[in-house]
Amino acid sequence: MKHLNYFGLLLFICVASSSFAQEKLWTEADRQFTIEQFNRTRDELVTETENLTPAQWSFRESPDRWSIGEVVEHLALWEIIWAREISMGSRSKPQPELNKTSRPDSYYSDFIMETNPHVAPDFAAPTGFIKGKDNLQFFLSRREQNTAFLKKTEADMRAHFELTATPNPRNMHQVYIYQWGHVDRHLRQIRKVKADPNFPK
Repeated sequence: MKHLNYFGLLLFICVASSSFAQEKLWTEADRQFTIEQFNRTRDELVTETENLTPAQWSFRESPDRWSIGEVVEHLALWEIIWAREISMGSRSKPQPELNKTSRPDSYYSDFIMETNPHVAPDFAAPTGFIKGKDNLQFFLSRREQNTAFLKKTEADMRAHFELTATPNPRNMHQVYIYQWGHVDRHLRQIRKVKADPNFPK
Protein backbone atom coordinates (compact mmCIF):
# COMPACT_ATOMS: atom_id res chain seq x y z
CA MET A 1 0.00 0.00 0.00
CA LYS A 2 2.82 2.38 0.85
CA HIS A 3 4.42 1.59 -2.50
CA LEU A 4 1.15 2.40 -4.29
CA ASN A 5 0.85 5.72 -2.46
CA TYR A 6 4.44 6.59 -3.28
CA PHE A 7 3.89 5.70 -6.94
CA GLY A 8 0.72 7.79 -6.99
CA LEU A 9 2.57 10.78 -5.54
CA LEU A 10 5.31 10.47 -8.15
CA LEU A 11 2.71 10.26 -10.91
CA PHE A 12 0.98 13.39 -9.59
CA ILE A 13 4.27 15.30 -9.48
CA CYS A 14 5.13 14.26 -13.03
CA VAL A 15 1.72 15.29 -14.37
CA ALA A 16 1.80 18.58 -12.49
CA SER A 17 5.31 19.32 -13.72
CA SER A 18 4.32 18.50 -17.29
CA SER A 19 1.28 20.78 -17.03
CA PHE A 20 3.42 23.60 -15.65
CA ALA A 21 5.94 23.22 -18.49
CA GLN A 22 3.14 23.46 -21.05
CA GLU A 23 2.01 26.75 -19.55
CA LYS A 24 5.34 28.49 -20.19
CA LEU A 25 4.70 31.63 -22.21
CA TRP A 26 8.19 32.03 -23.66
CA THR A 27 8.48 29.26 -26.21
CA GLU A 28 11.51 27.61 -27.76
CA ALA A 29 10.46 29.30 -31.00
CA ASP A 30 10.76 32.66 -29.18
CA ARG A 31 14.23 31.69 -27.95
CA GLN A 32 15.41 30.53 -31.37
CA PHE A 33 14.04 33.65 -33.07
CA THR A 34 15.89 35.85 -30.58
CA ILE A 35 19.14 33.90 -31.02
CA GLU A 36 18.82 34.27 -34.79
CA GLN A 37 18.34 38.03 -34.47
CA PHE A 38 21.27 38.31 -32.06
CA ASN A 39 23.49 36.44 -34.53
CA ARG A 40 22.19 38.30 -37.59
CA THR A 41 22.72 41.77 -36.14
CA ARG A 42 26.16 40.76 -34.79
CA ASP A 43 27.21 39.47 -38.20
CA GLU A 44 25.91 42.53 -40.03
CA LEU A 45 27.82 44.81 -37.66
CA VAL A 46 31.00 42.82 -38.30
CA THR A 47 30.46 43.00 -42.06
CA GLU A 48 29.97 46.77 -41.96
CA THR A 49 33.00 47.53 -39.78
CA GLU A 50 35.67 44.84 -39.78
CA ASN A 51 37.72 46.26 -42.69
CA LEU A 52 37.53 49.94 -41.78
CA THR A 53 40.71 52.01 -41.65
CA PRO A 54 41.49 54.13 -38.57
CA ALA A 55 40.42 57.23 -40.52
CA GLN A 56 37.10 55.61 -41.41
CA TRP A 57 36.47 54.54 -37.83
CA SER A 58 36.95 58.12 -36.61
CA PHE A 59 35.23 60.01 -39.45
CA ARG A 60 32.32 62.27 -38.49
CA GLU A 61 29.73 63.59 -40.91
CA SER A 62 29.75 66.79 -38.84
CA PRO A 63 31.15 67.82 -35.45
CA ASP A 64 27.86 67.04 -33.71
CA ARG A 65 27.55 63.54 -35.16
CA TRP A 66 29.07 60.31 -33.85
CA SER A 67 31.83 58.48 -35.66
CA ILE A 68 31.40 54.77 -36.44
CA GLY A 69 33.74 54.01 -33.56
CA GLU A 70 31.50 55.94 -31.19
CA VAL A 71 28.38 54.27 -32.56
CA VAL A 72 29.85 50.82 -31.91
CA GLU A 73 31.05 51.82 -28.44
CA HIS A 74 27.50 52.99 -27.74
CA LEU A 75 26.18 49.60 -28.84
CA ALA A 76 28.64 47.81 -26.56
CA LEU A 77 27.62 49.95 -23.59
CA TRP A 78 23.98 49.06 -24.23
CA GLU A 79 24.86 45.36 -24.30
CA ILE A 80 25.99 45.79 -20.70
CA ILE A 81 22.84 47.74 -19.81
CA TRP A 82 20.52 45.20 -21.45
CA ALA A 83 22.33 42.35 -19.67
CA ARG A 84 21.75 44.00 -16.30
CA GLU A 85 18.08 44.60 -17.06
CA ILE A 86 17.55 41.02 -18.26
CA SER A 87 19.39 39.61 -15.25
CA MET A 88 17.35 41.63 -12.75
CA GLY A 89 14.05 41.09 -14.54
CA SER A 90 14.45 37.35 -15.01
CA ARG A 91 15.21 36.91 -11.30
CA SER A 92 12.17 38.89 -10.19
CA LYS A 93 8.81 37.36 -9.34
CA PRO A 94 6.98 36.12 -12.49
CA GLN A 95 3.95 38.28 -13.32
CA PRO A 96 2.34 36.64 -16.39
CA GLU A 97 -0.92 38.49 -15.69
CA LEU A 98 0.74 41.73 -16.86
CA ASN A 99 0.63 40.41 -20.43
CA LYS A 100 -3.12 41.13 -20.45
CA THR A 101 -2.46 44.88 -20.50
CA SER A 102 1.05 45.07 -21.97
CA ARG A 103 1.73 46.38 -25.45
CA PRO A 104 2.28 43.92 -28.33
CA ASP A 105 5.77 43.00 -29.53
CA SER A 106 5.21 45.06 -32.69
CA TYR A 107 5.01 48.25 -30.63
CA TYR A 108 8.61 47.78 -29.50
CA SER A 109 10.01 46.69 -32.86
CA ASP A 110 8.30 49.66 -34.56
CA PHE A 111 9.54 52.13 -31.94
CA ILE A 112 13.17 51.02 -32.04
CA MET A 113 13.24 51.18 -35.85
CA GLU A 114 11.45 54.48 -36.37
CA THR A 115 13.34 57.15 -38.28
CA ASN A 116 12.88 59.90 -35.68
CA PRO A 117 16.12 60.66 -33.80
CA HIS A 118 16.55 59.20 -30.32
CA VAL A 119 18.67 60.89 -27.67
CA ALA A 120 21.03 58.58 -25.80
CA PRO A 121 21.04 58.88 -22.01
CA ASP A 122 24.29 60.06 -20.47
CA PHE A 123 25.17 56.60 -19.18
CA ALA A 124 25.11 55.20 -22.74
CA ALA A 125 26.95 58.06 -24.45
CA PRO A 126 30.24 56.96 -26.06
CA THR A 127 33.44 58.24 -24.52
CA GLY A 128 35.52 58.10 -27.68
CA PHE A 129 38.42 56.70 -25.64
CA ILE A 130 38.25 53.28 -27.34
CA LYS A 131 39.91 53.40 -30.73
CA GLY A 132 39.01 51.81 -34.03
CA LYS A 133 38.40 48.09 -34.16
CA ASP A 134 38.72 47.77 -30.38
CA ASN A 135 35.14 49.05 -30.26
CA LEU A 136 33.99 46.07 -32.31
CA GLN A 137 35.82 43.66 -30.01
CA PHE A 138 34.20 45.37 -27.02
CA PHE A 139 30.77 44.83 -28.55
CA LEU A 140 31.45 41.23 -29.62
CA SER A 141 32.65 40.20 -26.16
CA ARG A 142 29.47 41.56 -24.55
CA ARG A 143 27.21 40.08 -27.23
CA GLU A 144 28.84 36.66 -26.86
CA GLN A 145 28.18 36.71 -23.13
CA ASN A 146 24.56 37.77 -23.63
CA THR A 147 23.96 35.11 -26.27
CA ALA A 148 25.35 32.41 -23.99
CA PHE A 149 22.86 33.42 -21.29
CA LEU A 150 20.02 33.51 -23.81
CA LYS A 151 20.77 29.97 -24.96
CA LYS A 152 20.80 28.41 -21.50
CA THR A 153 18.32 30.38 -19.38
CA GLU A 154 15.28 28.53 -18.05
CA ALA A 155 13.44 31.74 -17.14
CA ASP A 156 10.07 32.40 -18.77
CA MET A 157 10.97 35.65 -20.49
CA ARG A 158 7.32 36.47 -21.24
CA ALA A 159 6.34 36.07 -17.58
CA HIS A 160 9.10 38.26 -16.12
CA PHE A 161 8.80 42.02 -16.46
CA GLU A 162 11.15 44.97 -16.09
CA LEU A 163 11.28 46.54 -12.65
CA THR A 164 9.59 49.86 -13.35
CA ALA A 165 6.44 51.59 -12.22
CA THR A 166 5.32 52.33 -15.78
CA PRO A 167 1.71 51.46 -16.73
CA ASN A 168 2.90 49.28 -19.63
CA PRO A 169 6.07 47.49 -18.51
CA ARG A 170 7.97 45.36 -21.00
CA ASN A 171 8.43 41.65 -20.49
CA MET A 172 11.96 40.33 -20.94
CA HIS A 173 11.29 39.03 -24.45
CA GLN A 174 10.33 42.57 -25.43
CA VAL A 175 13.53 43.86 -23.87
CA TYR A 176 15.33 41.41 -26.17
CA ILE A 177 13.48 42.96 -29.13
CA TYR A 178 14.92 46.32 -28.10
CA GLN A 179 18.38 44.79 -27.74
CA TRP A 180 18.73 43.37 -31.25
CA GLY A 181 16.55 46.09 -32.80
CA HIS A 182 18.85 48.72 -31.32
CA VAL A 183 21.74 47.28 -33.34
CA ASP A 184 19.58 47.34 -36.49
CA ARG A 185 18.83 50.99 -35.83
CA HIS A 186 22.50 51.88 -35.59
CA LEU A 187 23.46 49.73 -38.57
CA ARG A 188 21.30 52.14 -40.53
CA GLN A 189 23.31 55.01 -39.02
CA ILE A 190 26.64 53.37 -39.85
CA ARG A 191 25.59 52.85 -43.47
CA LYS A 192 24.61 56.51 -43.66
CA VAL A 193 28.05 57.56 -42.39
CA LYS A 194 29.75 55.33 -44.96
CA ALA A 195 27.61 56.81 -47.73
CA ASP A 196 28.74 60.36 -46.93
CA PRO A 197 30.62 61.85 -49.91
CA ASN A 198 33.48 62.88 -47.62
CA PHE A 199 33.89 59.41 -46.05
CA PRO A 200 37.59 58.47 -46.33
CA LYS A 201 38.41 56.01 -49.10
